Amino acid sequence: MDPAPSSDDPLVNRALDDIRAATAFLTRLPIDAPHFDLARSCWAFPVAGVVVGGATGAIFAAALYFEMPPLIAALLALLAGAVLTGALHEDGLADTADGLGGTEPTRRLEIMRDSHIGTYGVLALIFSVGLRTAALAEIAEIGFAALIAAAMLSRGLLPAMMHVLDLASDKGLAATAGKPERNPVLLSAGLSGAGAILALGPAAGMGALIFGAVAISGMAWLAKRLIGGYNGDTLGAAQQSAEIAVLLFLAATL
Repeated sequence: MDPAPSSDDPLVNRALDDIRAATAFLTRLPIDAPHFDLARSCWAFPVAGVVVGGATGAIFAAALYFEMPPLIAALLALLAGAVLTGALHEDGLADTADGLGGTEPTRRLEIMRDSHIGTYGVLALIFSVGLRTAALAEIAEIGFAALIAAAMLSRGLLPAMMHVLDLASDKGLAATAGKPERNPVLLSAGLSGAGAILALGPAAGMGALIFGAVAISGMAWLAKRLIGGYNGDTLGAAQQSAEIAVLLFLAATL
């Protein structure tokens, strides 16, 4: 596997390689990625979001087709998403929540690296799953589109957080990924916003984009305040926060 792909590759091949890298990183699909230069391929995070949102949306739609209650259908969809992603973002949310118990940045980072889950982490997961399930059940008629939009926005806006903040640590997944430059960050945000508008319509799509961006911004502010920057755990927490915000917005307005 080449960790530093050549810039002389044809544009289409480079784009496909980036999509494979982003999807392999953000899911547990058995994809043979040619590189893991995530700073370069982060523009494709919304594409990986389409994969996750499409899969979970299909599970949700199938459950409703077989006349399961919307609440059960929503839980099955979120379960499918956790399996598909290896609960990557949920793990980050739990670790970030546990880190709140630290008194200063170094100690908070130590808590986040601990593989054990604490009370704050458990509560964060309960509320994350509970809020998303309840919101999705409330908008069952547009659940498929909502899951795609939420998956795209919650992943496609993460590169902006990576670009703006400093790394909180020189160790871990985020440090390995590197910091993206402006162009892939803008492309990622643009693709996720366009995808949300296509899935939900102009008004709902723009609203979802705004609420997702606010959630990411809030998590970025908290990460800077708590640990001086971002790491993989706070990125996972930001994804969960944005997905919750998008689904709650849709449940409140549609």
